[in-house]
Amino acid sequence: MPPPPAAAASAALRREDLLRIASPLRSSLAAAPYAPPEGSTTSVKSLLASLLPSPSQHPSTDDAGKEAVDLLLFCAAARAAHAEAPALHWVPEGLSKAAAGAMEEMAAAGGWGDADEMLLAMMPEAVPPLKAVLRETDVDAEDDMICADRPPKEHAFVAAHQFRWLLSQVNYPKLGDLCWLVIPCALTALDHWSPDVKEQGMVSFMHIAKNVKATELSLYEDAILDACCNNIPADDELWYRIVEVSVLLLTCTQRSNPRSPWYNKMLAEMLGHLERQPLNKERRVAWLSLIVPVFDAMGLFLLAHFRLLFSLFFQWMHADDDRTVLLVLERTHAVIKLTWIRQSPYISRLVDELVLLYKESATRKSREIMRNHIVGILVLLQKCKGQLFEEAWKKHEVDPDLTLLRSCLKELCTKDTYLASAGALNTQNPINFSFAI
Repeated sequence: MPPPPAAAASAALRREDLLRIASPLRSSLAAAPYAPPEGSTTSVKSLLASLLPSPSQHPSTDDAGKEAVDLLLFCAAARAAHAEAPALHWVPEGLSKAAAGAMEEMAAAGGWGDADEMLLAMMPEAVPPLKAVLRETDVDAEDDMICADRPPKEHAFVAAHQFRWLLSQVNYPKLGDLCWLVIPCALTALDHWSPDVKEQGMVSFMHIAKNVKATELSLYEDAILDACCNNIPADDELWYRIVEVSVLLLTCTQRSNPRSPWYNKMLAEMLGHLERQPLNKERRVAWLSLIVPVFDAMGLFLLAHFRLLFSLFFQWMHADDDRTVLLVLERTHAVIKLTWIRQSPYISRLVDELVLLYKESATRKSREIMRNHIVGILVLLQKCKGQLFEEAWKKHEVDPDLTLLRSCLKELCTKDTYLASAGALNTQNPINFSFAI
């Protein structure tokens, strides 16, 4: 819930101080080269110029403080600018540095200790207009029904970057007191039609999750996780971001409750989307790299997803790139340890696929690491499944291409200490089984 209304922090700044501070910024902005994107009729440079107070304009009493907020938003836009930022890539480094200095001057003029203290005090005034822009532009630019009086999409790009930058300046524990303010705005960005705006919403939620307590998110967790689920089918360029933020927020809010329906819903959404695009290398590598915390949190409840999970694992074990194969082997090992692979129908197929991969790895650059992983998984299967593993392995006992593998398995399966060391199996520090490849 928002706190009781308080006096506007912007009232601490006098207009003459704002004009003095803005003067060099106006000159620097005027000198900056700018050309609107092809096909665009909106000038972002003019938008930024409109945020600077002008001596020729005299705000009404009702707008007292707006000039201070607008100057802060100008500085936020300049500081958020970078080469990849849509609509702000043209902002020169000199203007960005000047904006940083202007914020320090504003803080001193208003009696704050530093710019961070000023920014924290003015957030309740700075965030609502940004949220309003994001909400008003939340109509696809290609929609024929778009209203003529809506702000152009470039305004949404600028607002999203302004919000993300302002948010990034507030850290733990102070950010927790602003959840009521920043989470609705971040949700508005995450629900936006534009991938560029969505990405800023995702980055914002990453910062929020890392800088507030889980209890401070409790009032919003359903809305946040639902928004994450809705964004799982996002564009390819956003897939890594959405998996990253979804995993972080899911484990942050539900970590002590593996029975939470959100674990099942989120994992089912991800697996279903991956099943529709199993050959998309970027998506599978990103997902395999980021999903570990969800596996660890769910434990035995992964059993409910074995059908899709192993269907994808079996395909990806034979992918063309070594990175995918190594990640799949690591995740397979982790799933077996977490669940003891209690559903027997997958054991025989898993053994067959691992043996096939062992043979295929002969021509792989990472064959030694792959084979170490394969041996580790087979030994773990023998330890946890016993007779079922032996029955699945029988068909491979006379294969002349597996002489070294059989010898290694026989030696390792007799070591009672293996299970304790199996957890060390990973790409960066693989177990050295010391057998010739």
